Amino acid sequence: MIVPFRAAQEFDAGPKWKELFELLWPAYHAWFLKEGDAARPSYPACRAALRRHMPEIVPTFECLVDLAGGSDSVARCLSLYRPTPYLTGCSQAVWMRREPMLVRNYDYHPKLWDGVLWHTAWNGRQVIAMSDCLWGLLDGINEDGLVVSLSFGGRKVVGDGFGIPLVLRYVLETCGRVSQAIEVLQRVPSHMSYNVTLVDAAGNFATVFVAPDRPAIVTRRPLATNHQRTVEWSQYAHATASLERERFLASCLEDPHETPERFATRFLEPPLFSTAFAQGWGTLYTATYRPLAREAIYGWPGYTCWQSFERFTELLMSVEYRA
Repeated sequence: MIVPFRAAQEFDAGPKWKELFELLWPAYHAWFLKEGDAARPSYPACRAALRRHMPEIVPTFECLVDLAGGSDSVARCLSLYRPTPYLTGCSQAVWMRREPMLVRNYDYHPKLWDGVLWHTAWNGRQVIAMSDCLWGLLDGINEDGLVVSLSFGGRKVVGDGFGIPLVLRYVLETCGRVSQAIEVLQRVPSHMSYNVTLVDAAGNFATVFVAPDRPAIVTRRPLATNHQRTVEWSQYAHATASLERERFLASCLEDPHETPERFATRFLEPPLFSTAFAQGWGTLYTATYRPLAREAIYGWPGYTCWQSFERFTELLMSVEYRA
C-alpha cells in the first residue's frame, strides 16, 4: 500500500490547511457520522466545552471552521468533543542519558492516517507535530522544547471528553514545561483512555494515564505501550503484544551498553516495528524528538526526514507499507 506523506509550513492557518482539509474531509465526515448524527453532540455543546476547557485555542478553532466552510458538521467534528471512538497501537519511550530524547512508533491503519507533518504558529508558539483529526496531533515538539506523544491506553470505556489529539495540540500551544502539561492533562477531560508521555528541555519527564472515568494518573515511567498500570483489556493487549513491547523497551533503557543511536533504530525492528496493517496497527512512522536541539526526526525503513524550527523543509513523498 502506498500512502502520500506531506510536510507543510503555515504559521497562520490559511490556504495550505484548507487544501488539506478538503482532501481529508470526506473520510472524516464519514467517520463523524459512523454512529449516526444524533450520536455526536450539538454545536452549542461543543462550543461550550471548548470555551470551558481550552479557551486559548477557541480563536484558532473558529478560524479553521471558517476556512472549512462553516457548516454545522464541520464545526462539531473539528471541536473533537465526544468524537467517534477509535483504537491505535503505539510504543513510546524517553531516553535520558547524555541528553533527553523521546522516540515513538505510531501504529495504525495507513488509510486512516492524515499523513501530514505541520510546522505552525497558530497561537504565537511554534509547533512541529504530526497531524491527526485535521488539527489535533499524535506527537510533536514546540519551540520551548516540550515534547508530547500519545498511545492508546487499552481500555474499552468511552465517556465525556475530548479526543486526545486536540488535547495534545492544546498542550503544545499553551505549555512550555512538563509540569504545565501535567496540569492540563489533569484538568481537560479525555473521551477515552490514553497514555501521554512527556519530556522537556530541562530533562523533566512523565507518563500520564488519562481516562474518562477516573482521575489522570501521573507517573515517572519513561515509557508506554498499550495498557496503563495493568492490563485491563487482555484480548487487545495480546493482539498488540503490549506487555512484550513494554518489557523490551524497559530492558533497552536499563542496558548500560545501549547507545541513543541504537535505541532509536530499535523502533524500526521487531518487536516494536509492526507490519500488522490489515489489523489496524502497523507502524506508520518512527519519530525521534530532541528537546535540547529542538529537532524532530521521522523515519521509515530506508529513509529519514530531519526537521527543525530553524530549517523546516516542505515536502511531498510516497510511503510504501508492506505487510
